[in-house]
Amino acid sequence: MKILLADAFDKGLPERLKKFGEVFDDPARVAEADVILVRSKTKADRAYIDKATCVKLFIRGGVGMDNIDVAYCKEKGITAMNTPEASSVAVAELALALMLAVPNRLIEGHNGIVGGKFLKSELKRTELYQKTLGLIGIGRIGTEVAKRAQAFGMKVIAHDKVVQQHPIAAIKSLDEVLAASDYLSLHTPLTDETKGMINKQTIAKMKKGAILVNTGRGKCVVEEDVVEALTSGQLGGYATDVWFKDEIYGSPIVGAPNTVVMPHLGASSKENLLRIGDIVVDILEKWTSK
Repeated sequence: MKILLADAFDKGLPERLKKFGEVFDDPARVAEADVILVRSKTKADRAYIDKATCVKLFIRGGVGMDNIDVAYCKEKGITAMNTPEASSVAVAELALALMLAVPNRLIEGHNGIVGGKFLKSELKRTELYQKTLGLIGIGRIGTEVAKRAQAFGMKVIAHDKVVQQHPIAAIKSLDEVLAASDYLSLHTPLTDETKGMINKQTIAKMKKGAILVNTGRGKCVVEEDVVEALTSGQLGGYATDVWFKDEIYGSPIVGAPNTVVMPHLGASSKENLLRIGDIVVDILEKWTSK
């Protein structure tokens, strides 16, 4: 068996995979690979899959499968799998970090001091305590965010197309969540229904000055509408780790007011990469034993 590591994984993973066959990371050898491991960088679209003439299994190290053409894989008899349980804690911790950064004015305070300004009287903080957190999507990651928000004394509500009851969050309609939330955190997959779901119309339904946090998918947000709402004050802040396009320096979010922006680090913790490796090994052990 030949295994291509198309993206960056834990450095120890190649050694762990040697028992299954030859492991390499040369993208030029894609046509030789029986198994291809990707994260978010590689786009396994129809053209890429057609180049991978020997592939029988794609493994996505992470949750979302929107960078793999799963329907085309199925058509060609290729198995496509992911590691959804691995990333929950890493992404949830970053979502809380972003949620804390905005009201605590961490970016402005740091930049002020580095620039020679001690902005003690200029910067005003607010607390998460007793604020309402609305989660759009309350699967594995959303649940981990809810646990941490509860520890901060937040009231947690959520909208989810599948989940009807939850031990922490009160399940509400989308409009109810938009209207009641001081903080809104996105945890949905990218689908035709969720693409662009945060737009001028849905933002208008939100509480004025609410903070929007996005560690889900960049394309769930219409960036131009978010910038307009930040400028008008309808949104009090936007903290994101995900982007509409990989070329983020063309994004209107960069340089917009009241933003905290990150370079898609949500699933990149050391611990998460180790968990992904464990699940990849488990998948291959089961797959090769069939």
